[in-house]
Amino acid sequence: MNPGIHTIPMVQENKTGTVQEMIQMRQVIKTFTNAAGEFRVLKGLNLTLKSGEFVAIVGKSGSGKSTLLNMITGIDFPTSGQVIVNGIDIYKMNESERALWRGRNLGIVFQFFQLLPMLSLLENVMLPMDYVEMYDFDQRPKRAMELLEMVGLGKQANKLPAAVSTGQQQSAAIARALATDPPIIVADEPTGNLDSRSASYIIDLFDQLVHQGKTIAMVTHDPSLTERTSRTIVISDGELIDETLAHALPLLKHHQMLEATRILEHLIFQPNTNIIQKDSSVDYFYMITSGQVEVVLCGRKKQDISVARLSPGQFFGEVELLRGGKSIACVRAAPESPVELVAIPRQKFIALLDESALTADTIANLVQLRVEENRSKDRRSRRWFGKKEVSA
Repeated sequence: MNPGIHTIPMVQENKTGTVQEMIQMRQVIKTFTNAAGEFRVLKGLNLTLKSGEFVAIVGKSGSGKSTLLNMITGIDFPTSGQVIVNGIDIYKMNESERALWRGRNLGIVFQFFQLLPMLSLLENVMLPMDYVEMYDFDQRPKRAMELLEMVGLGKQANKLPAAVSTGQQQSAAIARALATDPPIIVADEPTGNLDSRSASYIIDLFDQLVHQGKTIAMVTHDPSLTERTSRTIVISDGELIDETLAHALPLLKHHQMLEATRILEHLIFQPNTNIIQKDSSVDYFYMITSGQVEVVLCGRKKQDISVARLSPGQFFGEVELLRGGKSIACVRAAPESPVELVAIPRQKFIALLDESALTADTIANLVQLRVEENRSKDRRSRRWFGKKEVSA
């Protein structure tokens, strides 16, 4: 099953050319109450998703993934906090207003498709248009057919869901989610019941939608799918793990990431500002959130030699933390812009490595590689400056 993916014109686009904040969650808490007492599922989440992002939301069972999605869609409501979607504070509306808003602004893709079994695929796709009275009545079948053709189901349009494969049912569910041309698609385990070929096709389709300007938030258990998204959000025990940390140290277990997130220090350095001085002790493991840093061999013959430039998601300080001793180089914010960092104190960093053998091995191998590279660059710089002195 791999028919070509065809596109249809988008109705909405960002006229200013700037990136919009499509989803904002501010200090969102969700508490459930039952006979056993209160259970807090979401613990003060702060999250922003921007227009055109393809975001994977991952976490263990019971971590709060589906509850987070329900806050975004308005299917459930927070105990406290704010949820602003496409500029609207959705919990200031009543249930009827929110249902109508949802039909116009959100496309929801469920793990188990939720197609009405007595309606054809074409009729299932038309339902959201009928509900919110979008498009002229005579135009709705044409638009539904265009959407089914987009997902490769034009020839199956008049079949009942039971007459097509599970992959085709999910494709039809995606077509239905696009019926009112919403700017946001929310998908809860959309490939969980599909074979690998059908799952890959669904992600290809999501890629096409993102390139058209849609924002997609997708809950998934499949780590291979996160490699194809623009951003991965990890939730553990109702709290969000720092994204920079999760990217830099992906082999840690989620509970270890969460412990580290809670003690992270957030730092900002202006352009050309030293972060680590040569011959100074290093007490933190630094990870880059935004901007760039330069690793520089400082002061040789009054000239600095840049040996590396590091970007968001990369890290530094691990050589000194593991090998002991003082820094053999300077690390400074690059001249173009400020750099934002998150940092783990030495003691906690060493404890994390002790708890995660895979992370310790990965960092140790990288340390060895960086030491060898720095020695090689240092030798080349010595030879270069030596020749320069002789010629002078």
